[in-house]
Amino acid sequence: MNILITGVAGFIGFHTSLLFLKKKNIVFGIDDVNSYYDVKLKKDRLSQLKKFPNFTFFKKKIEDMNLINLFSNKSIDLIINLAAQAGVRHSLKNPYSYINSNVLGQVNLLELAKKLKIKKYIYASSSSVYGGNKVMPFSPKQRVDNPISLYAASKKSSELVAECYSHLFDIQCIGLRFFTVYGPWGRPDMATFIFTKNIIEKKKIDVFNFGDMRRDFTYIDDIVNGIFGAVKLKKDFNHKIYNLGNSNPEILKDFIKLIEENLKIKAKKKLVKIQPGDVPKTFADILESKKDLKFNPKTKIEVGIPKFIKWYKEYYNIQ
Repeated sequence: MNILITGVAGFIGFHTSLLFLKKKNIVFGIDDVNSYYDVKLKKDRLSQLKKFPNFTFFKKKIEDMNLINLFSNKSIDLIINLAAQAGVRHSLKNPYSYINSNVLGQVNLLELAKKLKIKKYIYASSSSVYGGNKVMPFSPKQRVDNPISLYAASKKSSELVAECYSHLFDIQCIGLRFFTVYGPWGRPDMATFIFTKNIIEKKKIDVFNFGDMRRDFTYIDDIVNGIFGAVKLKKDFNHKIYNLGNSNPEILKDFIKLIEENLKIKAKKKLVKIQPGDVPKTFADILESKKDLKFNPKTKIEVGIPKFIKWYKEYYNIQ
């Protein structure tokens, strides 16, 4: 297939691109390589992808309306939109970037799908859309009308945009709500990376909600297998949303302890209150994902954390 993947310099977009490149698909990659976090890490991911002759990179924002002209003469079978302005806390500081990337970007790429008559469109959503929902586990069948961060609101908006385009223009849209993804080449603004870095550097780590947090940590390889399942899915519907999570919430204190044990360094902890926009617990209902996408998360944190730490030490040349 010829696949257009956005966010290819990002964590999930990079791993997804690698999978499809290794399977000999032609991948057109888009990313604006912005400075939300370490640009060097993004460029190093890109350099891995550029080793493949079947990869072509375009440095563009997904909300750039010139994209439609840029790709109007290309043969594309599928769009996987994994580009986003991520981060719950950052959305309090820079709200416009979330609307531009997560909402306008979604419209722009669906307009491209419409123009090129692409029949399948897969996009990233987030567990954040569940907001303050109290019923566990979080199910795609639940209403998600009460976001508690602008990031969550932008992701919910992107789902509504996909719902509209799927019906109006006969594009099969599949939304994937990711739950706390971690692993090699991960994002520096996420817990696994922050904890590992600060513990190694003997700096304090902020433990939110005084440690009373549970997260459905999901290893990157399991997430990519879920995306692949969505690509392979042959089912007749306009728009459907699936959870991609480990379906096993981990206590934050246990997660930190596992990092300490693997690093053989005791963390200096600072217990702090929960941050605005955060939720105390996430827990994915993956019954439909297992059935339709053949999604079967296998990686427990006892396996995933050592793999991340091994990559981290190699990448940053730490003995």
